[in-house]
Amino acid sequence: MPQVNPTPRAGLVNCQLPRNFTEQPSRNFIYFFLFFYSLASRGRLLLPTSISSGLRRGKREGGREATALAVPRLMARCATAALLLLLAALLASASPPAAAAAAAEVEERGVLRTNHSGGGYHYNHTLAHILVEYASAVYTSDLTSLFTWTCPRCKGHTKGFKVIEVIVDVENCLQAFVGVSPDPRSVIVAFRGTQQHSVSNWIEDLFWKQLDVTYPGMPDAMVHHGFYSAYYNTTLRHEILKSIQWAWKTYGKLPINVVGHSMGGALASFCALDLSVKFGSQEVELMTFGQPRIGNPAFAAYFSAQVPRTIRVTHQNDIVPHLPPYYYYLGEWTYHHFAREVWLHVIINGNLVTRNVTICDGSGEDPTCSRSVYGISVADHLEYYGITLHADSRGTCQFVMGAANSVYSYVREVDGAIILSRYPQDTYTLESM
Repeated sequence: MPQVNPTPRAGLVNCQLPRNFTEQPSRNFIYFFLFFYSLASRGRLLLPTSISSGLRRGKREGGREATALAVPRLMARCATAALLLLLAALLASASPPAAAAAAAEVEERGVLRTNHSGGGYHYNHTLAHILVEYASAVYTSDLTSLFTWTCPRCKGHTKGFKVIEVIVDVENCLQAFVGVSPDPRSVIVAFRGTQQHSVSNWIEDLFWKQLDVTYPGMPDAMVHHGFYSAYYNTTLRHEILKSIQWAWKTYGKLPINVVGHSMGGALASFCALDLSVKFGSQEVELMTFGQPRIGNPAFAAYFSAQVPRTIRVTHQNDIVPHLPPYYYYLGEWTYHHFAREVWLHVIINGNLVTRNVTICDGSGEDPTCSRSVYGISVADHLEYYGITLHADSRGTCQFVMGAANSVYSYVREVDGAIILSRYPQDTYTLESM
């Protein structure tokens, strides 16, 4: 793989441009007003459903949802009243449901489509509930409890998991682990996402990421160098490949489940692609939660062909799957999700609350799934299936190790990374894999 200078950035933005941006000036004004207002504030402001339903193109009129946006508590009362008056006036001029539906119909005809080679691979709700717990556990900063699988998040459906290696790239603020799971009987590779306190910064950075690297062997496939290099040009790839080889030698050639949340989902995607090309797509399954877009339509098509056993879970109004923005009219010069999306969302009709799981189409950009709503929620990004998905420490890259190194079989430092493993350093070389 060609080397790309990694430029890891801590942090995540709170919105994306509407696809019919030039056709809905009233809603655009609301959107950007909310965006900049929320970025500049802290605390909580609750907007009733009449506002959030307007932002959702009138699809759930009359609901009673509340949208949480950040504002200072001292300003909340006055700001709420002023904002409600402003939004009420603007929403009065918003397009009616019929016009919105017509616009959506026209817009759908312009959606870029990629071939989905799913091969009959289906979403498994039980498996998702198990894998999300691994995506949560990898955020643990106490490396001793993570390595021994005794951390507070190392319970529930993941009981009996045996960690093979924990990799903490301190310089680039990355963390991952490899281990063997009893159920499903497989090798688990999990990647940590962005730390909670830097999520807003990372979102803002995501909004401006450019497609600036051609994926090796695919002249038309473009990705962002930050996502690409965070996996390929750091310690992570080398150590993960070695750990998988050791696991196969010790436990047999088990299938591989790769998981990750947020930025960790982006890294997990590149890892799954790497493993599928190296070991075969039948050996690798990928499930991510709230991941951003990582490449253009050509890359998405290539990815779907190479990693057909892929599920990309999104949640309600989670902002991150909307970023970097998707502009269908830019052709191959826009970011584009790969399939297959599974959208978790709630529909409120009076006192009836329905929790829905929508299996989306094979395009990767199904306009009836998460793209049908405005992604403005950080809270929806930090929780999936009721499981917390953010760091348990305040520091951006803090970690804790026990004083007794006897807990770990081998501890070493490689290029600014801390490696805790159960096998000697030189068991395998990268060239032999």
